[in-house]
Amino acid sequence: MEKKPISIIGMPMDLGQGRRGVDMGPSAIRYASAQALLEQLGYDVEDIGDISVPSPESRQIGNPKLKYLTEIKDVCEKLAMTVSDVVERKRFPLVFGGDHSMAIGTVAGVAKHYNNMGLIWFDAHGDLNTGETSPSGNIHGMSLAVCLGVGHPDLVQIGGYMPKVRPENTVIIGARELDPGERDLIAQLGIKVFTMHEIDRLGMARVMDEAISLISHDTDGVHLSLDLDGLDPKDAPGVGTPVQGGITYRESHLAMEMLAEAGIITSAEFVEVNPILDRENQTAKVAVALMGSVFGQKVL
Repeated sequence: MEKKPISIIGMPMDLGQGRRGVDMGPSAIRYASAQALLEQLGYDVEDIGDISVPSPESRQIGNPKLKYLTEIKDVCEKLAMTVSDVVERKRFPLVFGGDHSMAIGTVAGVAKHYNNMGLIWFDAHGDLNTGETSPSGNIHGMSLAVCLGVGHPDLVQIGGYMPKVRPENTVIIGARELDPGERDLIAQLGIKVFTMHEIDRLGMARVMDEAISLISHDTDGVHLSLDLDGLDPKDAPGVGTPVQGGITYRESHLAMEMLAEAGIITSAEFVEVNPILDRENQTAKVAVALMGSVFGQKVL
């Protein structure tokens, strides 16, 4: 992968989900020496600080089917502008989170610079709900649907355009907990999903070969949106919505190493690190280790 200079952006977002603490994710990732590792790998790295995000306690939930809609829209607009500025400066945007609703802003900021961007969604969940289908009303479970142009107009129009990505250029890896409405949308849009069944049956190497082939076909950039709950909770305990039976630590590294070898990733975010639920910053350390693999770190 080209050693484009990297700009780190913190997104201390916890408006999109129901468990406090994920707003401290960017600090935990920084504390786990993310910048130092990337610099050791030969990258020019700048940290441009955090996007300002209001606390849930300071705001009203609003519509229970779309909790904190206005606040999430506003901060995702700010994130989109910040990310877009990084891309315009010919730098690689690397965003630390923060709950997965932040991807609405990240993807809006990068996709405008590409004619046909691909998206890899590494996650235990589909994040394909809408206000009508979500059991919780938490927007972090709607973020991929929004990127695909499905959802509330205030969200899908962030950045002034929609959709950000097309279903045929989107791959979900690691899914093992999908709501009925999400299954329906997957079937309707024809999204490629590699569930844990496919990973167990085919092996991560073949899954990634197929994913890379699909995601790099006719695309001119690829965004990686990695939710740490894609990993098994034994390896990444500090997440708000853990699901047993996930991707192993080693499988995750292989996936990232293969993405690095393919040289297709043009932006990335690492999300849902929750230090309150973690053990000795283990999950943030895993996030940083996986970043190392994405950016070319190898054993030999």
